Amino acid sequence: MMDAFDTDVIIAGAGPSGLMLAGELRLAGIPAIVLDKLAEPMQQSRALGFSARTLEEFGQRGLLTKFGELETIPIGHFGGLPLDYRIIEGGNFGVRGVPQSFTERVLTEWALGLGADLRRSHEVVGLEQDGEGVSVDVTTPSGTSRLRARYVVGCDGARSAVRRLSGIGFPGTDATIEMKMADFTGVRIPIRPTGQVGEAGMVVVLPLGPQAIRAVVFERGAGVRTTQEPPTFGEVADALQRVTGDDIHGARPIWTSYFTDASRQADRYRSGRVFLAGDAAHIHLPIGAQGISAGVGDVVNLGWKLAATLQGRAPEGLLDTYHDERHPVGAGIVANTLVQRSLYLGGPEMQSLRDVFGDLIRLDQVQRRLVGAVTGLDIVYSGEDGGHPLLGRRLPEQDLVVADAKTTTFELLHGGRPVLLDMHDSAGLRAAAAGWSDRVDVVTASRPDATAPAASLLVRPDGYIAWVSTDGTTAGLTDALTRWFGATAAA
Repeated sequence: MMDAFDTDVIIAGAGPSGLMLAGELRLAGIPAIVLDKLAEPMQQSRALGFSARTLEEFGQRGLLTKFGELETIPIGHFGGLPLDYRIIEGGNFGVRGVPQSFTERVLTEWALGLGADLRRSHEVVGLEQDGEGVSVDVTTPSGTSRLRARYVVGCDGARSAVRRLSGIGFPGTDATIEMKMADFTGVRIPIRPTGQVGEAGMVVVLPLGPQAIRAVVFERGAGVRTTQEPPTFGEVADALQRVTGDDIHGARPIWTSYFTDASRQADRYRSGRVFLAGDAAHIHLPIGAQGISAGVGDVVNLGWKLAATLQGRAPEGLLDTYHDERHPVGAGIVANTLVQRSLYLGGPEMQSLRDVFGDLIRLDQVQRRLVGAVTGLDIVYSGEDGGHPLLGRRLPEQDLVVADAKTTTFELLHGGRPVLLDMHDSAGLRAAAAGWSDRVDVVTASRPDATAPAASLLVRPDGYIAWVSTDGTTAGLTDALTRWFGATAAA
């Protein structure tokens, strides 16, 4: 059996998901090679932002300062129906005006700075796995080569070679509508950031900096193209003029593309030593930057689990929790984007649905549910034992004082390690966690506002809460530490 490994993890795809995973693994000291078939990074971007939960995840790794000044969106829509994201504490739609190409640049610099190995013009064309590892055939500028790793993660998009070569199913629905897109300069048309719907279709018009404009147009009854070739600029201009009357034929085109409502999800996110994340695991209509955000959420969940397994510290079954936790999240996104498509782009036959939904969305409880769903702020990993409402939920950013110095909950997670947050200054808590000191950071802290109620928490590297104590006692702590981070070093 082959036993020579080129690296621990091969990641196919240098988009946001693949690059984020590389950084997560390198934080833990795990060697990783990222393969991408493109010779250079994409300069054009479909996505122009990311959701509120992704904003938090980047904050937990200290990445936000690399993006410069960010503008969050307090008010948006769900399927064209107005929605105020401030209805939940800290709620916002997410960040706008950040091209995916810039996000990838930030993540590339971060991952490479941590020691990741990025190889461009490298395309995965073959894959075989056995009980010890995975062998990958790769075409390169100098010919075909074979690499071997202990694990492979497919972050290689909707047409994932890793998914196909691993035999993982991708059930769902084919495209029924098409939305054409063009970036251009030289012609000004009215900005329509939340969309304008009419009998002929729908159009979204966004500014791209001081000069360029992006137009996205859906023409009712136009059908779906049968090739993968993007539309010409003339096709986009013709469709826009038919839908709105705006004439951009004299503009200077920068880029054209298209997307559809094809909606699919991998039936399993793991096949032995092969995993899927991002668009390789789920595709859907790109409403609300949920695609890029779901992919980042996937790999932040997976990265620390892979690292713990490779370090020999993982409890049995830890890698299986990746599918168990993230597959329901992907299913929820596919479902909510299909609902939004019907509300937003459906014809007159959908008006009754819009009327009923419009009445429901006025209810605070419904608004909170929808805001949580589309931002990712309401994700709950339900496998946690116990009934405390914080279990399985994300840890929001909060100010803390540690050793008389100000910090935040997010700063404690910059290193990608688990944290036992001792808010009771409890020697008992610290003693109970001593056996895991090689892998869990124990931090005694207080809140600047001494009147605020405090709970001691065990926080996973992905920012989700695995144990809670409201009185400083240690009940259940050893079980939670063992469940997520394995046996003690002595054991």
